[in-house]
Amino acid sequence: MKRAAETISPSALFSDFRLLVILAVSLRLLLLVVHQPIVLDGGERGITAGGDFLTYFQLGSLSADGLLPFRDWWSEFPPVPSALNVLLFQLGGRAGYTGFAMLYGLLMLACDALILAQVRAIGSRIHGAQTGMALAWIYALLAAPLVLIWWTFEPLVALTFLLGLRWLLEGRDLRAGAMIGFGALVKFTPALLLGALLRYRAGRSFARVAVVAGAVFGVVYGLLFVQNAAMTAPSVTAQFSKASYQTVWALLDGNYRTGNFGSIDERLDPANAAVLIGNPSVVPGWLRLAAAAAIGLLIFARTRRFDDKGMVYFAAITLVIFFLQAQGWSPQWLAQIVPLLLLAFPTRDGILTIVLLSAVTFAEYPFLWIRTGDTGGVMTGALVTPYAILVIARTLTLVGACVGLYQKLRQKAVLA
Repeated sequence: MKRAAETISPSALFSDFRLLVILAVSLRLLLLVVHQPIVLDGGERGITAGGDFLTYFQLGSLSADGLLPFRDWWSEFPPVPSALNVLLFQLGGRAGYTGFAMLYGLLMLACDALILAQVRAIGSRIHGAQTGMALAWIYALLAAPLVLIWWTFEPLVALTFLLGLRWLLEGRDLRAGAMIGFGALVKFTPALLLGALLRYRAGRSFARVAVVAGAVFGVVYGLLFVQNAAMTAPSVTAQFSKASYQTVWALLDGNYRTGNFGSIDERLDPANAAVLIGNPSVVPGWLRLAAAAAIGLLIFARTRRFDDKGMVYFAAITLVIFFLQAQGWSPQWLAQIVPLLLLAFPTRDGILTIVLLSAVTFAEYPFLWIRTGDTGGVMTGALVTPYAILVIARTLTLVGACVGLYQKLRQKAVLA
């Protein structure tokens, strides 16, 4: 008698998290194999084209001459990204850009796989195991995470944010504090989790997390300031010295360029970090920040949902409001926004909103910006109108997300 063919139900396949990770990682690895990064005839080619890896490579290559970040040159970011640039250049970049970019991309791929795990874990905690697994599948299929691991270190920022949030939800205060502190050394946005913690875990829990996070952050920055305060200070101040870019604020200011700093050689003089490239702000930075703080205090006071879902919603709205008030916008910020919106809005409309936000973002960059090569990276002529429409559309989408999150925070938790 013939042996009956083994069958596996579709539900069993889609509930297999290991299979999902294998599929997601293999897809990204095979894209890397097919579109290997390379610099050819002075231009970048391959899967990393359009991203920031080439700039990271150029910064890391300064170490070939014994020049180290925060000692011999300044960065607009906290110390971890600069340290990664140097480390990965020394490990794989001496032979050329391809080795460096592949190492960097593989590291971000590892971060993305861990983000996938956090989406499933947090989603399962606040929505149930079945929804958590579905959200993981959806995240793996979204375009933004796939693209951004080959462009920027932002997946590392998103991972620290989500890990910090997960450990706050689980009451692991020391782990959460250490992760928030480390995350702030990658980029400052993970520190925004302290606002959610203050709303949901005030008292000893907040004090423990804040002290640990402050200690991790303070010790590292203290050592760097002692080593060379002049080269360290721009990592805290440079972003606030930039002219507006790619936002409604930039449209008001007449700044139709991206927010890049000057050449690599200019990083050797800390005075260049304060040079304004573009028009000054019509709406001062302090006023934008004050308005965002006032909105945040209103949400803080009017929040009625005090369960785990509420903490996720509060963390998400804090991050989005922070991005909305910022003078600039970068497409890589989708790496932080997408998983939080996915967790907050696990519905068809929520997913379509994420797709729309991604489409608007990538239509702006690289689709439009790549056409500014003849104008030195400045939007001019016929490009200005579609550019302005995309900026406004993206801003309204984020504002709409904030409204939806606020409505969720105004709802009381329903007891099971």
